[in-house]
Amino acid sequence: MMDAIVIEDVSRTYTDRRGRGNREVTALTGVSLRVPAGEVHGLLGPNGAGKTTLCRILTTTLEPTTGQAWVLGRHVTHDSRAVRRSIGLVFGGERGLYGRLSARENLWFWGAMYGLRRARLRARAEEMLSRVGLADRADARVDTLSRGMKQRLHLARGLVGDPRVLILDEPTVGMDPVAALDFRTLLGELKEEGRTVLLTTHDMAEAEAVCDRVSLIDRGRLMMTEDTDAVGRLLSRYERVVADDVPGELIPRIRALEGVVAVQHDEGHLRVETERPSATSCVLGVLAEGGVHRVSTARPGLEEVYLHLVGRRGMAVT
Repeated sequence: MMDAIVIEDVSRTYTDRRGRGNREVTALTGVSLRVPAGEVHGLLGPNGAGKTTLCRILTTTLEPTTGQAWVLGRHVTHDSRAVRRSIGLVFGGERGLYGRLSARENLWFWGAMYGLRRARLRARAEEMLSRVGLADRADARVDTLSRGMKQRLHLARGLVGDPRVLILDEPTVGMDPVAALDFRTLLGELKEEGRTVLLTTHDMAEAEAVCDRVSLIDRGRLMMTEDTDAVGRLLSRYERVVADDVPGELIPRIRALEGVVAVQHDEGHLRVETERPSATSCVLGVLAEGGVHRVSTARPGLEEVYLHLVGRRGMAVT
């Protein structure tokens, strides 16, 4: 199967001119990745990891400092116009929409940028508005739409040119749960149509629901690429224990437990991060012996897991 996206040893540096003097900042370092045609691929990482920078290189809005990348066999630097015609792009937030135009007029504009004309342009705009659930708001000015509706319109804008590759940067930001579920259904439909999707997200549950494989990125380095089941097993090792009214004398005992990776204790409020279920059980046992009853457990967020993996072991995953 042909690779829809090929990234070879891509690095990106820039000069930060804020403050005194110029500081060289590395956003990406030696990133290599292949995404087969028809795959939904998740790019996961905390804020500042380099996800958006990589997306901008693939969409030709940034050039790599070193290395090369191709989309559908077209070089992102040497054949940038052809790349732009073959991709759909959705960035989160307000960028890419014109507030004084209606939802329909926005799609007319962007469809024209892809070369659509007259009847085909109008038909495609109506099709996309219906597909993202905005047919009844087609004539509403964008600046009157809710944040979630704007994000749906972003998705329609990304699809209006009928691209074979979609690059979605945090596409569900601002969506309500119903809209986010509809988005997951839409991704499944796009996959069935044979489209390739690169999706950046913080949400592991979202990635598990829609992605075939995911890549973990931190501080500009691609750390691992696995199917979602493998990454889910990795992240499921970590748990969080939260408790109130915890006596200070219990804290040294909890810190000494094997498998406890972080302890925060402030005015009786305790937060413990563990890296294996047995450690969680031991923490709960100490708290029970100490007479603490206001206790809860949960999975930490992806960014917290990154702090454990990257901060403690340099992402040395086995």
